[in-house]
Order: sequence, then C-alpha cells, then structure tokens
Amino acid sequence: MKQYFLKSFFSILFLVYWTGAFSQESIKSIYEGIEFDMPMVQETSFPAFEKNIIEFGAIGDGLTKNSQAFKAAIEEVNSKGGGKVTVPRGIWMTGPITLLSNVNLHLEDGALIIFSKDKDDYPLVETSFEGLNTVRCLSPINAFQVENIAITGKGTIDGSGEAWRFVKKSKMTDTQWKSLLKTGGVLDEKGQIWFPSQASLDGYNASSSFNVPDTKDRAELEKMKDFLRPVMVSIRESKRVLLDGPTFQNSPAWNIHPLMSEDVIIRNLNIRNPWYSQNGDGLDLESCKNVLIYNNTFDVGDDAICFKSGKDKDGRDRGVPTENVIVKNNIVYHGHGGFTVGSEMSGGVRNVHVSECTFIGTDVGLRFKSTRGRGGIVENIWISNIHMIDIPAEAIRFNLFYSGNSPILEDDQSAEDEARNEDLIPVTEETPSFRNISMKNIYASGSGISAFFMGLPEMKLQNVKLENAVLDAKQGITMIDAEGLELINVKVSGTNEFPLTIYNSQQVKVSNFSFEENGKAAVRILGNSKDIELDKEDFKDPNKISRGNGVSQDAVKIK
Repeated sequence: MKQYFLKSFFSILFLVYWTGAFSQESIKSIYEGIEFDMPMVQETSFPAFEKNIIEFGAIGDGLTKNSQAFKAAIEEVNSKGGGKVTVPRGIWMTGPITLLSNVNLHLEDGALIIFSKDKDDYPLVETSFEGLNTVRCLSPINAFQVENIAITGKGTIDGSGEAWRFVKKSKMTDTQWKSLLKTGGVLDEKGQIWFPSQASLDGYNASSSFNVPDTKDRAELEKMKDFLRPVMVSIRESKRVLLDGPTFQNSPAWNIHPLMSEDVIIRNLNIRNPWYSQNGDGLDLESCKNVLIYNNTFDVGDDAICFKSGKDKDGRDRGVPTENVIVKNNIVYHGHGGFTVGSEMSGGVRNVHVSECTFIGTDVGLRFKSTRGRGGIVENIWISNIHMIDIPAEAIRFNLFYSGNSPILEDDQSAEDEARNEDLIPVTEETPSFRNISMKNIYASGSGISAFFMGLPEMKLQNVKLENAVLDAKQGITMIDAEGLELINVKVSGTNEFPLTIYNSQQVKVSNFSFEENGKAAVRILGNSKDIELDKEDFKDPNKISRGNGVSQDAVKIK
C-alpha cells in the first residue's frame, strides 16, 4: 500500500510538473517565427485565496441584482492580497463590475453574468471612445490603473446590448424590423433608424462625429445619457491582464477594449455580437504594448480584431502607439473586417505579427484604413498564412481615403458622382503613413475583389509586399498611389475584369504573376505611373499590357 501511495504521489507530481511545463512551452511557441524583437509578455499569477459570490449574498435567479455581492467579493479578495472571485453556475444579474488589482474573476461552467438594463446603474465617466477624449456611461466591466487582473473560466458574460444600441432598418429583415418596433422606442425622421429612447435619438442628432456628441456640457450630456453607450469591457492604463476562456457577447458598443495597457493576453475567448449590432466590434486594442491574441473565435457586428491608437489631435497628443503584438490562430465569422488597423490610428501602430487565421464570410479580410487629418504611422506589420472564404468585398483592402472615393470608375459610375480630390496637399503631422507591410501565404476564394491598395497622392502607400497568394474573386487587384509595392508569386482567378490595375504608382515590381485568360489585358497602367517592372516570363505577349493616355513606353520595364 505504501509503495502504491508513493507511486501514485510521484505520478501526480510528475503530471502537475508536466502540465505546467507544457503550458509554459505552449505559450513560448506563440513567439516562434516573430519577425521583430519584443519582450515576453509578463503573465498574471494569483494566490490560492478564493471567495465565492454566494458568500456575499448573491442570488443566481436572473432577477436579483447582485451588484453589491460582486463589489464585496472583489474588495475582499483584493484586501487579502489577491486571489479568485468565483461565479458559480447560475444567472447572475448585476450592475457594473469594477475589477481591482490581483483579482481573477472566474466564471465556472454554466455561469452567466448578465448586466442590468437600468441606465441609472451606469454613471457618466470621463474616458476615450472611438479615439476621442469624451464622456460615456461606465462600462459593465471596467478596470482603471490596476495590475495583475484576469477574467477566466467557461461561463458567459452578456452586456444586454439591446437596451442600448440603435438599429438600422437596412440591417434587418422585415420580420425582425416589425418585431423590434413592437418593443417600443422611437424612429428617426426618415423612419430608417430605431432608437431605444428619445434621449438616445437626441444624442444621435447632437453628434456630427459618429458616436461622440459635439457638446461638452455635462448637463446636456446627462440628458442624452442613453446614447452614450459604453464598451462592455473597458481596461484602461493597466498592466498584466489576462482574458482566458469565457464567452463575451451582446455588448452595448465595442465588446472588449484594452486601452493604454501593457502585458495583455487574450486567448480562448468566444466573442459574439448580433451581425446587425451598431459598433458591435469584437476586440479593439488601442495604444497597448506587449500583447498576445490567440485561439479566439469572433462572430460580430463590426470589425473583429481591430488595432487603434487614438483619433486625430486627441490621438496625436496622447502619442501612444499600439506595438509589439502577436495575433495567431483565430477564427472570424461575420465581421466588417477580419483583422483591421484603423481608422483611429493617430498614435501609430508598429511591430505586429498576424498568422494562422481563418476568415469565413467577413465583409473584408485584411483591412487597413485611415484618412487625411489622422496623422500617425503604421509600419512593420507581418501577416502570413491567412485563409479566407466568401469575402463579399475585398480580401485585402488598404484605403487611406477612408470615406472617400476611388478614381477607378466602374461601368455604372460617373466621374461627377465618384470624384475625389486628388490635389496634393502639404504633408504635416495630420498626414497618415502606412509602410513596410508584408503579407505572405494568403489564400482567398469566393471574394468580391482580390485586393485594393490605395494611398494618398501626397503620401504613398509604401513598401507593401504580397507574396505567395491565391486570390479568387470577381475583380482583380488595384493599386492607387502606391510606391515600392511588390507582387511575388500571386495568382488571380475568377475575374472578368483586368487582373491588375496600376494607377499613379511608382517603383512597382510584379513577378511570377498568373491569371486566368478572360479576353482582356493582364495589367492596365494609368495616370502618373512609372518605374513599373514586370516579369518577362509573365508578359511575353505585349498585348497583355494596356497603357492609358499619358503613360510612356519607358514607364514600364520588362525584365
């Protein structure tokens, strides 16, 4: 018996050691193949101390408000030096939860936290939203200037977003729209947007910059409080943060928003929002440093994985980039963009690795966006091993004229309707710059557009490389105002249009470019394009090159 006990003891000891070692090795593998130097992310750790919210009077019937029980449990664990606050199986309705240092909020399997729909539970606070310094309602889960915090487990967190969000008729079926109208609320003048209350509509009418009201007057903001819907999880100016395991769903605005924080790990999450949810982003990482994002699933109403760093002057004054981030092994279903940078990137984004991700039916796959007035530099981005299917718009999209138009007109468009200002304007701190971006092993089938690269006339999209790509789409690749763009071993299939269009671009290199014959030239070159280098093996037939008016013969070199 003694020998059996010792054998079992050492077996368990070995298993514990092996599990810990495997966990450490597993997270180390996330750093493999990274193209830039970054420190390993500092991980959370917690004492064995544990408290259950039931000990503080919580009742999991879905009807009782448990705000005080959550508050007391978190404060107790924090005061004892840290540990775990356990949320057991049940439906736990509550007001906002404020996380404190050294606390792990742990949701057991079957636990559902659902946030109160009572707006009085959410006071107005100063914060940042959509990159601007502003006032919003307190977030359902919030943390400010804390260290060593976590949300873990297999439970679900529901933000009761339907009580906050306005809804556009165009995003719903007739049956859904009629059902929504029966719940009450009010419509805008055109009858095209539903609001949960008159105060919400008043806030919408008072906002010229998307969702941030123009007024700074606190009394006026209180009157339109219903419109000032919060992000569901707001973690600001904090260090050592772990989100691991739960489902986060139905957020009032963005779902998860780490802001100006360091050493953040986001893994094994299921992040969900209705596809019609306004501003229903999955993850908005803003002005954060040293971050791991892996093994997550997204199905949301706006951009899924989105990197930001502030908007316009507020973002430039903050001057904090998003940097040193690894994104691996994530799946995105519905979303406006699978992986997105911008458009609020005025503080810059740099040193980012994205790989082993799958996008299934996202509106756009890889999405980069900015506009004049933003400023900021996006650079040193490496993207590889991305698989996409049924992307209705662009598999790859760079648009520095975000909200502007393209000069390449379609058959049903007119120059008057689609005109954009192509005049050169001075380069200043308000000029955004995207440069040094590599994409490799990119596969997309069933897309609307293969790829779209558009910089600014005064600030080209610089040094972007697309290598080893198979892009099946109705339309080919377009590049506008690009410099130093390379296409290497790229195949375009499925299009009846030009496989490649180059406009106002310089120092472009295209090699081993393949395409399906469709009766048109393989490449058309327009505008002030020059220093275009094409592979002679791809373009033996001179009829495969179409030059627009003003494009000289020596603008294109066949090598």
